[in-house]
Amino acid sequence: MKFLGNVLAVIVGLFVFSILSILVMFGFIGIIASSAGDAEVKVKENTVLHLNLNGRTLVERTTEDNLDLGFLGNPFGGDANAGLVNLKKAIDEAKTNENIKGIYLNTGLIIAGQANLLELREVLEDFKSSGKFIIAYDEAFSEGGYYLASVADEVYMNPIGGVDFNGFASEGIFLKGFFEKVGIKPEVFRVGEFKSAVEPYILDKMSPENRLQTQFFLDDINTNALMDIAESRGIAFDSLKKINNLMLVRKPADAVTYGLMTELLYEDQVHSKLKEKLGLEDDDDISKINATDLASSAKSKNITSSNRIAVIIAEGEIVSGKAAGAISSEKFASEIRKARKNESIKAIVLRVNSPGGSVVASEVIWREMAEAKKVKPVIVSMGEVAASGGYYIAAPADTIVAQPNTITGSIGIFGLMFNVQELLNNKLGITTDVVTTGELSDFMNAGRSMTDVERMIIQSSVEDGYETFISRVAEGRGMSTEAVKEVASGRVWTGNQAKERGLVDVLGGLDTAIEIAAGKIKAGDDYRVVYYPEVKPWFQMIMEDLGENVRVGFLKRELKENYPLYQQVEKLKNYQGIQVRMSQDITIK
Repeated sequence: MKFLGNVLAVIVGLFVFSILSILVMFGFIGIIASSAGDAEVKVKENTVLHLNLNGRTLVERTTEDNLDLGFLGNPFGGDANAGLVNLKKAIDEAKTNENIKGIYLNTGLIIAGQANLLELREVLEDFKSSGKFIIAYDEAFSEGGYYLASVADEVYMNPIGGVDFNGFASEGIFLKGFFEKVGIKPEVFRVGEFKSAVEPYILDKMSPENRLQTQFFLDDINTNALMDIAESRGIAFDSLKKINNLMLVRKPADAVTYGLMTELLYEDQVHSKLKEKLGLEDDDDISKINATDLASSAKSKNITSSNRIAVIIAEGEIVSGKAAGAISSEKFASEIRKARKNESIKAIVLRVNSPGGSVVASEVIWREMAEAKKVKPVIVSMGEVAASGGYYIAAPADTIVAQPNTITGSIGIFGLMFNVQELLNNKLGITTDVVTTGELSDFMNAGRSMTDVERMIIQSSVEDGYETFISRVAEGRGMSTEAVKEVASGRVWTGNQAKERGLVDVLGGLDTAIEIAAGKIKAGDDYRVVYYPEVKPWFQMIMEDLGENVRVGFLKRELKENYPLYQQVEKLKNYQGIQVRMSQDITIK
């Protein structure tokens, strides 16, 4: 493995050198320097905003630097990201910019959760109120891709393309059989019959409780999607539900027959449609602008306003320390603390998109949220998922806002340890020996079975953690502990279901949360939104992520369909200590 690591390091070095050589050869270094300045992007008359989201992963936020790196491609298989904040800013600008006549939308195989798709869809719906057009086209559509595209006035698909329109499914990977084969015995401690995060390690299929909750929230998410599509496409809901339930769209022509598509066309034919709307001749070029360029041309709202609202983006697993690519306790506690102490920040909006993680890290962030609430309004906006630890850190807020299809709740706690004695002794022929000064000096030694005393200590710690979690929610929500426990036990809810049970106050997206914050400080329209943490420049991000892209791309190619299994095992590294983590990694497809 060390040899392989050295080889990969050489590959990374050569690739970095190649990129730098290309940049120098073509003079791109100068472009990079100029792009860091204040070069103004001018929007030509009769322009279309082109949102090409096909194959991109929709995340909360990406770098907003104005430079198109598409010429570099992505040779190692990493997914290109599209930032929700930047997309919304571009669409808002397109709505009022007289030179923008409409939007050309490619969403086919977008990778995104339902709540973020809804948030983007709502902005596109608002754009249509301007009277400008939206035309959507792609060669093929996933369920999520079509859900987003259905907001368009006209939706086109390649004549031999396809659309996945057969409802949602959530599939879990179970490792019980694998652990039995290799000689690993999981030791599980949990509170709540719905706290199923540990199920993949102790079962070979879903428990009845997990199946019940999954069916409950999945049905609600599917219903929400069908209601939105039915309204946009002018199809009766009951008819659309039948089409979806029986997968009646089985070939391209069916999509037109049942009203999902306007027509089956090739892309050049769709371009002709665009030219007609723009009043262009067949030989004329269509003037297009991408979201990054258009967003950079938008003038910041109330840039001199003394009423600033801090939006802190918390995306990823909750971990201790300063880990990158996660909600690290030290970093995010510091961001909240700085916003609390900054007198120009009048209100805080925490945007949460997290399945949870470490209970200690969650408690650290909870503390800063509770302290901030004492001196200024604190609003939470829930994204795709804000569950378990994600809900823990949201609990102190004055107001919690979630989308109807947000995944939230999962108020529960667990501990997971592994006994590898059989693997070491019987499979690998490795034995260990130990000398101790006390009865529990080798507490939780993974090389032997746990004692009853050790199990009692850990279970007691888990139960204490659960009571703390319950009390945090009860205090923040103004509920009794008994009322919280009725909706807790690790059960997952949609935003709709959570609102009915008092865990969410308002249904809506990030803009709704910002408007509530503005109302709390009586700012009217006189406020400015500032985002934290600070986003790094694109070039720094490339250099930092390059090695990871190489590693991920190599593993995907070698493991192929086994890569998800590898990911599941790899995540065990983060299951250290007591966890407030969602029931399982829910993937809806």
